[in-house]
Amino acid sequence: MDAELRRRLADVERKVRSGERLGHEDGVALFASDDLAWLGGLAHEARALKNGDVAYFAEHRRLELPAEADAVNDTDAVNDTDAMNDMVEAATRLAADGATELHLGAAGDTSWEQWVRALRALRAALPEAVALRAFTAADVSRFAAASQVSESEVLDELLAAAPASLGEGFEGPGAEAADAEDAEDVAREAEGAGWQDWARVHRMAHHKGLTTVCTLRFGYGEELAERVDHLLRLRELQDETGGFRAVVPLRHEGPQGATGAEVLATFAVCRLLLDNVAHVAARWAVHGAQTSQLALQHGADEMAGPPAAEASRDADVLTRDDLVELIRDTGFRPVERDAHHGVLRSFDGPDPDRREAPQPMRV
Repeated sequence: MDAELRRRLADVERKVRSGERLGHEDGVALFASDDLAWLGGLAHEARALKNGDVAYFAEHRRLELPAEADAVNDTDAVNDTDAMNDMVEAATRLAADGATELHLGAAGDTSWEQWVRALRALRAALPEAVALRAFTAADVSRFAAASQVSESEVLDELLAAAPASLGEGFEGPGAEAADAEDAEDVAREAEGAGWQDWARVHRMAHHKGLTTVCTLRFGYGEELAERVDHLLRLRELQDETGGFRAVVPLRHEGPQGATGAEVLATFAVCRLLLDNVAHVAARWAVHGAQTSQLALQHGADEMAGPPAAEASRDADVLTRDDLVELIRDTGFRPVERDAHHGVLRSFDGPDPDRREAPQPMRV
C-alpha cells in the first residue's frame, strides 16, 4: 500500500469516527485497501453505533401453489378460483408456521388488476403482521404500460390491496436485475429500465409511505469506482426520501465472480458509505453461511434468507434454530424481526463462557 493511499485511509478513518460523511474518493480508497481487518473493524464500529450487538433474521418464505399450478407466477393460478383458494390456504399455513413475509412472483402475462385481486384475497386472509412482497420496479412500469395507466395509479392500487407489496428489485453496476432469490425475477428486471426508471418508481413508492430494500450486485468485472457510484446514487435517493430500510449486497455467481475477501470488503464499504440506511443484510443462500457470519463482523447486521421448516431441512438449508446459533456463534444477539425491522422476539446473546476461548463457527 503506497503512502498516498495510507494517508487517504487515515483521513477516511478520521471522518468515520467524527461522523463526517464520506465521498467518492473515500469509497474508492476503501475498496483499494488491502487491510481487510482494518476495514472490517471500521465498518463494525459504524454498525455497532447503529444496531448495537443485535443481528436480525426473519421468517420469510416463497409462496408456492400445489398440484396443477406449481408457482405463484402461473397466470392460470391467478385467474382460476380454485387455484386462488389453494394459494390463500397455502399462505395461511405458512403464516401459522411463523412466516412474517411471503414473497410472490409476478407473471408477465398477468394483468395488475388480476394481481390486485389475488393480493386482496391474501391480505384479507392473513394476519396484519404478515407482509406480502410481490413486485419489482420493472413490474410496476410494465403493468402501467400494458394497462395504459400511470405508474402512480398502479402503485396506489397495489398498496391499497397489500401494503408493503413492492419487492427488492435493484439496479447494480453492469446489470439491471431483481431479487437474486428468483432467476425469473432477474430476467424480468433485466428487461426493464435502468437506474432512472428504477429510482423513479422507488421514489414514488417512498413518497406513498412504502419502505423498500435496495441492493448492490457486484462481481461482474465492473470497476470499483462503479460500485461507489451506485452506492452514492442510493445514498442520494435515501437523503431525498428516507425510504430504504436495508441494503443487500449480492455477488455475481459467474466465472469472474468475487473472492471471499472482496465480498467482505463490499459489505464493509456498503456500511460505511450508506450512512443513512439503517440495515445491511447478508443473504446466506447467496454468500454461504460462513461468509454471511463473517459479514456480520464486517458491517452487516442481518442474516437474510428464508429458514426451512425442520421437516424439509437438507444439507444446503438453514433452519430457524440454525440461524439463531450461527448468529450467537458470531458474537451477536439474535433478534427475529418483522417486515419493518420491528422486534418480534429477542434471544439470549452468546454464552460468556464460550467467549473466553476461540470457538469454531458453525457452517
